[in-house]
Amino acid sequence: MKEEKTFQAESKQLLNLMINSIYSNKEIFLRELISNASDAIDKYRFLSVSSEGKYPAKNHEIRLSVNEQERYLQVQDNGIGMSKEDLEKNLGTIARSGTKEFVEKMKESKDANKESLIGQFGVGFYSAFMVGKSIEVYTKDLEGKAYKFSSDGVETYTIEDDEASFLEDSGTAVRVYLKDDTDEEKYDDYLKEWNLKSLVKRYSDFIRYPITMMVKKEKKVEGENKDEKKEPEYEDVLETLNSMTPIWKKAKKDVTEEELSSFYKSRFSDYEDPLISINAKIEGTLEYDALLYIPKHPPYNLYSQDYEKGLALYAKGIFIEEKEKSLLPDYLKFVKGLIDSEDVPLNISREMLQKSPLLEKISHNVEKKVIDRLKSLQKEDQEKYLEFYKNYGNFLKFGIYSTYGMKAKELQDLLMFHHLNGDKMISFADYQKDMKKDQKVIYYASGKTEESLRHLPSIARFKKNEEDVLFLVDDIDEFTLQMIPDIDGLTFKNISSVDPEAYTDEEKKRLEDLKIEHKRFLDDLTSALKGKVASVDYSLSLEDAPVAIATSNGLSLQMENVLNEMPEAKVNPDSKAKAEKTLQLNPDHPLIQAMSPVTDEKEIAKVASVLYDEALLSEGFDIEDKAEFVANLNELLAKAFQK
Repeated sequence: MKEEKTFQAESKQLLNLMINSIYSNKEIFLRELISNASDAIDKYRFLSVSSEGKYPAKNHEIRLSVNEQERYLQVQDNGIGMSKEDLEKNLGTIARSGTKEFVEKMKESKDANKESLIGQFGVGFYSAFMVGKSIEVYTKDLEGKAYKFSSDGVETYTIEDDEASFLEDSGTAVRVYLKDDTDEEKYDDYLKEWNLKSLVKRYSDFIRYPITMMVKKEKKVEGENKDEKKEPEYEDVLETLNSMTPIWKKAKKDVTEEELSSFYKSRFSDYEDPLISINAKIEGTLEYDALLYIPKHPPYNLYSQDYEKGLALYAKGIFIEEKEKSLLPDYLKFVKGLIDSEDVPLNISREMLQKSPLLEKISHNVEKKVIDRLKSLQKEDQEKYLEFYKNYGNFLKFGIYSTYGMKAKELQDLLMFHHLNGDKMISFADYQKDMKKDQKVIYYASGKTEESLRHLPSIARFKKNEEDVLFLVDDIDEFTLQMIPDIDGLTFKNISSVDPEAYTDEEKKRLEDLKIEHKRFLDDLTSALKGKVASVDYSLSLEDAPVAIATSNGLSLQMENVLNEMPEAKVNPDSKAKAEKTLQLNPDHPLIQAMSPVTDEKEIAKVASVLYDEALLSEGFDIEDKAEFVANLNELLAKAFQK
């Protein structure tokens, strides 16, 4: 008996909303039909196990077939099948749920709320109308009764008995009659073997049941004369299109590093093995599989605005999204990989995730897995860790800086620095091992290169005292340290900052006497350098260097330089950062002793300029006016030799 039913007036409107607003591309329909077929087989297998033999086990498969003459694609399963009531309930949902109230809510809701509405409604089956002008569903239920559902998705649908069903056993076959080709859309491509293979591989490769299709294979003719040229002959062969068992679903003990690397290179199009692989299976209240990789070399566009972070997302083995951004924090944007979860909340299209604490928890767990793996690597294989750090260390620093120190405790132990007393990079823990017993701070120096820092005027005292100094040569380094309150109670100190407490009482007394004795000289230099330095003073820490520059407002020369290279400072010079500088003089150096008697105002100006520029050069920074520096230096040298 054939029953024809009419959709409610607003059902067409609702169907258009589903097709045009929910699905981002038409090819998704095949994934939806295959996923529904997989669900039907799951249900049959459950009944088979729980029915005590009433429903025997089957060799399950999902069969794709095409008819180019009639222009249809068919997706068939041998799962649970549907009764007439099931057809009404599952495929007539549009008619039943297409209420005016729902349509109005869909129209009025903002994008942020639309996902939650969609998540309460609908069936992916109707996505097939994006490519199909009509759909026929042939089904046979567990009692052996067969039915046929037909619809054009516009006005009506019919359900009728199908006494001559081609289905041999329970299951369902969805037949999609394709729309006519247009200039914009080539619907015939969904009948092409190459395209169907590609879509299955992309979206349904890890469905747990074989997805099969008859394909053309070249015949092999035994005893063929190789010298005789013949046109190749082809035969139809049933081929399984999907791999079924994803590598991340296998037991960890059954997966080798070579297999993990091979999968990485294939999945993420890299010609090199990954530097680090993380294969994790999380079980408990939250269950998911994670396969994470750190590439051996950073992607070429990692630092560009075009680079997209994120992990590939699967739900029950079904591909959902290529790069789900919420699963990775920004500072781990270089991590590649995938998550497969049984629990992620999806809307009808399986394309958009609904916001959920579950996602935040997965993201937090992924972050912790990566950090724990890096900490293990740092202890077990420091050479390999340093290889990682060379490429990605600044991202860890960014993780501390960008969170205003909230991630400091998790990440600070992973930081590595070059240092004064050795050639290899060390961690904070390594630094502490060689500290002097009474040392209460971690000393550091910041500049453009390690080599320039080794020749800082202020470094000489630390060399003499055999005290180690960390070298900060990346722009982000010093900003990162400002976000770390302390390391096991030790605070940080820049060796180029003004530090009155660095001297003994005897040294303090000598400095006071020098200030009194040479007050005029210091005042004249300070006046000549107005706008460049806050003061000129003597220092007993310079050893062999005549001059140096120290800062005293928490802003070093390196930080000043970094901030002033930013676009805002270049556009608006008034916004430039300015460190509070002190020009330090070495009272024991012959040059300073020779210059201290100078009283002529013009000569003092030249002396001040030369000393300041020399100090900048010794700190590793450029000077503003090289010609002026050379001219002043030449004039002072000439006068010195005339005497």
